[in-house]
Amino acid sequence: MDIDLTGRTAFVSGSTKGIGRAIAAGLARSGATTVINGRSAKTVEETLRALRDELPDADLKGVAADVATAEGAEALISELPDVDILVNNLGIFEARPVLEIDDAEWRRYFEVNVLSGVRLARLYLPGMIERAWGRIQFIASDSAVVIPEEMVHYGVSKTALLAVSRGYAKAAAGTGVTVNTVLAGPTHTGGVEDFVADLVGEDLPWDDAQRRFMAEHRPNSLIQRLIEPEEIANMVVYLSSDHASATTGGALRVDGGYVDAILP
Repeated sequence: MDIDLTGRTAFVSGSTKGIGRAIAAGLARSGATTVINGRSAKTVEETLRALRDELPDADLKGVAADVATAEGAEALISELPDVDILVNNLGIFEARPVLEIDDAEWRRYFEVNVLSGVRLARLYLPGMIERAWGRIQFIASDSAVVIPEEMVHYGVSKTALLAVSRGYAKAAAGTGVTVNTVLAGPTHTGGVEDFVADLVGEDLPWDDAQRRFMAEHRPNSLIQRLIEPEEIANMVVYLSSDHASATTGGALRVDGGYVDAILP
């Protein structure tokens, strides 16, 4: 399938590493003018340099802004007033017993994992509707459906994205704008390597630690391995294209078959 996003501008929140970086690279590789985002100007510039080395023909830009805050979102809008493709990837996670999660931590997860995407969608959707074309995606997780015992707060925040995405899709009905959620399964990132080490022990070689983690903590996975970020990016790039014009209001799984259900 030939996916050409030339002429489109894409913004990916939290895209200096991990899944977000892979998504940004995939969109740029497909021709979109792609805007990298992180809180630190230094990190954004480092990521831009690395991606430009990997993709010398890509059109890449960067905006340093903390989009988990209203002030950061406004700073972004002032620098980037319109986008065609919005990928709400920003998110945090950490293992913690549910009875130890206080109100402040619940609020932090809501602000970063939910409200950041809600706010950006609200700010960018009107322009997409006016131009009769747009793509908004929320990066959720298998944890939205299979709430993990070790991080209930994270799972709940991702569950909220399913409702947010469906609601925005209804707001964009009939306009040429699509809104979807991507349910990412257990994915191999630097943060997940640290997470795995916390759960199964830091002394194990990575391959052994990954196998033990999947067997003990994610046994439902049908691929029985962690997903690579590029595999998530492939779905996002497709949903960002004209080929996905009839796919909206959905929750699309890239979970390695982890969610043991026919539908999310």
